[in-house]
Amino acid sequence: MSEFSSLPMLRAALPVTHASLLQFPEDPIDCMRQLHRKHGDLAVLEDQDQRLVFVFSPDLNHQVLSDTNAFHSRFFAVRGSRKSAQRRVTAGLLSQNGAEHRDTRRILKDVFSKKILPNYHATICRLTSDLMAEWQIGQVKDLNSEMVQFMLRMTSSLLFGLDDAAFASRLGQMIDRWVHRNHEVGMGALVSASQFNQKYDELLQMADQLEESIQQLFIRHRSETHETPNVLSLLFQAQGSHHQLSDEQLTGHATLLFAAAHLTTAHTFSWTLFLLAQHPQVMHRLQQELNAGVKGEIPTVEELDRLTYLDWVIRESMRVMPASAYSQRITAEPVTLGTIRLSPGTPVVFSQYITHHRGDLYVDSDRFIPERWETITPSAYEYLPFGAGPRMCIGAPLAMAEIRTALTLLLKRFHFQIVPGSMVNGQVISTMLGPTSTIPATLVSSEKIPDTAPVSGTIHGLVELPPGAHYSSRLRAA
Repeated sequence: MSEFSSLPMLRAALPVTHASLLQFPEDPIDCMRQLHRKHGDLAVLEDQDQRLVFVFSPDLNHQVLSDTNAFHSRFFAVRGSRKSAQRRVTAGLLSQNGAEHRDTRRILKDVFSKKILPNYHATICRLTSDLMAEWQIGQVKDLNSEMVQFMLRMTSSLLFGLDDAAFASRLGQMIDRWVHRNHEVGMGALVSASQFNQKYDELLQMADQLEESIQQLFIRHRSETHETPNVLSLLFQAQGSHHQLSDEQLTGHATLLFAAAHLTTAHTFSWTLFLLAQHPQVMHRLQQELNAGVKGEIPTVEELDRLTYLDWVIRESMRVMPASAYSQRITAEPVTLGTIRLSPGTPVVFSQYITHHRGDLYVDSDRFIPERWETITPSAYEYLPFGAGPRMCIGAPLAMAEIRTALTLLLKRFHFQIVPGSMVNGQVISTMLGPTSTIPATLVSSEKIPDTAPVSGTIHGLVELPPGAHYSSRLRAA
């Protein structure tokens, strides 16, 4: 638990806020907003001899994300002992650095290359059609739970070739709980808070159970014939041609690939459908494009590639409500960051959410305006929903294919009318900005454009919604 032990920074004049470090995990976005307003692009949160450093500008993002020698990835702060299951299931790409990361990424890049994506098209279409099979006009669905369950099935099928819905659900929920507990315990290491440290033993037990389930998955996968392509099959093929890729290493890769893919994509679906429902003009223009550009119920890959406005909608949704709200690096050597000198072992946080909401980068930065993408071309460090630099998310092309294809299928069949008066809450948990409430929506015909619905909740502190979306006490009384 000493991985993040404090080491002194070498310059006294720092943009420092002295306060409890627990302010950050309690409400990461509010904490980062306050630090950004007070100090600008570089800030330090300090509590006695413990410090967190924050960067909020494209230039500093570039330095932190491109200099992989000075800034190491520590996706999991608590790795466990060398012989523990926790060490093995965290030994994937997200936890690697240096030559190890470079070599592993070279092995995995073909598995996620754009030339492979058409092979997944039929599976994405089938699973999306299955999702809608029992939907009917007039039903009320919780977009949050629907998209989480949908992405459990999608991720399990595309990554692992799993068609066993019950097993997939158990495995997915196990991985999600394990990821959340990792970040809880890891935050304890980051801020030296005993209430987080008490969960360490439970984390190790969860890792034991998870490793056993992943090993069962490998046994099942190798004993079955898979007619549709999946990532695990390709990883087994890569294992055959790269002797350094052991089953132990595959366990870490499989676990972390699922952890990185499932909830982030589910949250992107939930937020995009919510934003479309609350912006009738955007929904109307998108529906016109879908009607003109997709001739049948099932889009072809070529038709999807021509849906320009759909791409703008997705980009804008991931800008204003990025599923990954922040991430962190750890200094591996003495380094100057902006105007300050950092010692090894210093945690450095960068934030997609804060960068994406900078008014100097995006006009009306808190508003959902897909049309802005007709004229803007932000740099990789100004717009980074999948990260940037040598560690940019290797699964980004697959995630975009899932989102683009599934949204088209959904919106060709249904639109979603948010239930007026609903409370819609969002919060950052384990670095991910996701719904923490239901998002109730009535299924309506795709010929009907939803009306902006008045809603309450923390959503209003995360994105600026149209005037009709504000739920006043007068409406509540009525």
